[in-house]
Amino acid sequence: MTDHRLPEDAPGRARRDAALAVNARAWDRLAGEGAALALPAVDEAFDDPRGWLGGAGTEGRPWLPERLDGLEVLCLAAGGGKHGPLYAAAGARVTVVDLSPAMLELDRRVAMERRVDLEIVQASMDDLRMFAAARYDVVIHPVSTCYVPDVAAVFREVARVTRPGGRYVSQHKQPASLQAGLLPAPGGRWQLEHRQGIRQPLPPAPPSRLREHGTQEFVHSLADLLGGICRAGFAIEDVGEPDHARPGAEPGSFADRASFLPPYLRILARRTDTRAAPAPRLLLQ
Repeated sequence: MTDHRLPEDAPGRARRDAALAVNARAWDRLAGEGAALALPAVDEAFDDPRGWLGGAGTEGRPWLPERLDGLEVLCLAAGGGKHGPLYAAAGARVTVVDLSPAMLELDRRVAMERRVDLEIVQASMDDLRMFAAARYDVVIHPVSTCYVPDVAAVFREVARVTRPGGRYVSQHKQPASLQAGLLPAPGGRWQLEHRQGIRQPLPPAPPSRLREHGTQEFVHSLADLLGGICRAGFAIEDVGEPDHARPGAEPGSFADRASFLPPYLRILARRTDTRAAPAPRLLLQ
């Protein structure tokens, strides 16, 4: 039986729907403004798209297959004219899903310019009912789980559409980074200001590399992220923290903060085989 569980309680549904509406508008605006996270892939990337994508993993261990030709790839919550067109140019059959029409329009525009095929779908990452089960070989999921209140629903949907043995490559905002202040306290210390587990969006914040202006963001604990991926039906194979710290960074800067609070968590997970294992047999002689 297909499981498309969304919040059953009225407050949960209202919280989800409100967040989706706010974040769709916010990303439409960011795309229109040409914000850094809404810029299409640069021309040079299409000279060698597979090389530009790299291994996507930790040092010395590539997370992506060496060849992407013919693989079904889902770029989830990944509009903006970057991920989808590059994976398609590298030979994959690509679907791009995003909540923001303006971000998807960037994908549509780049696909036409580069003459690559993309399936473009406007949808929320926690409801992928339009896709068949076990369709995708690889799911690429850039930073975005912070924009939904219930991350478990996202992981359930990703698990449903990923084939057994398929790869799920995701990146998330670190919970401690979201909990901490954007500016250092007196003495240069970084302090936690927001609780985990309150199921309410963080207070609005000014634009920065850490928070997208106008969006609603939610803190998800490591148990929600790592445990949630496992409970959905994946086995985690590797975890990384992209290094944004810089020696000698100006106190209070993004790079200085990153040396205390790594902003992102990157995860490689493999879909477990959902077929039932044969029951053990006892041989009597």
